[in-house]
Formats: sequence, C-alpha cells, structure tokens
Amino acid sequence: MDALPMNPGSLASWLLVGLLAGWLAGLLTRGRGFGCLGNIAIGLLGAVVGGYLFTQLGFHGPTGFFGSVLIACVGAAALLVVLNLVARPR
Repeated sequence: MDALPMNPGSLASWLLVGLLAGWLAGLLTRGRGFGCLGNIAIGLLGAVVGGYLFTQLGFHGPTGFFGSVLIACVGAAALLVVLNLVARPR
C-alpha cells in the first residue's frame, strides 16, 4: 500500500485551522494556553474530536475553511475543558 502524497497547501491549511481553533478554544475556556505548538496540537486534535462529535450527533455542520475552524474550535474547547479538569491543581 502506497502512502498518500502530502499536499503542502493542505498541510498548511490544517496547521492554520489547528492554530486558529486552539487559540479560539483557549479564549473560550479562559485557559492560559499551551503556546503556539500546543495550541496547534490541541486544535488539530480538536478537529478530530469535533468532527466525531458532530457526526455522532447527526449534524453535518458548515463546510469550507470557516466551517472547519468552527467544528475544530468546538472540539478543541471540549478537549481543553477535559484537560483543565484532569490537570487542575489539587
């Protein structure tokens, strides 16, 4: 099985969506953030979480770049809420 070719424009779009979603989710959850790379990682994971949640709810949300950012932001915010609950100092 051959690996799929990586389109640099697609990679840049995913990174931009991840960065925006992570940053927006950090603002929404009033967290301190995890830095640029951490926000990108949380945004990208949030895109997966958001896509899964929206699919499970039967909602096929908006499409395009801004729709992707919105769905990724919802997923990243959910992920940040869980991370803040787990990592909260006792």
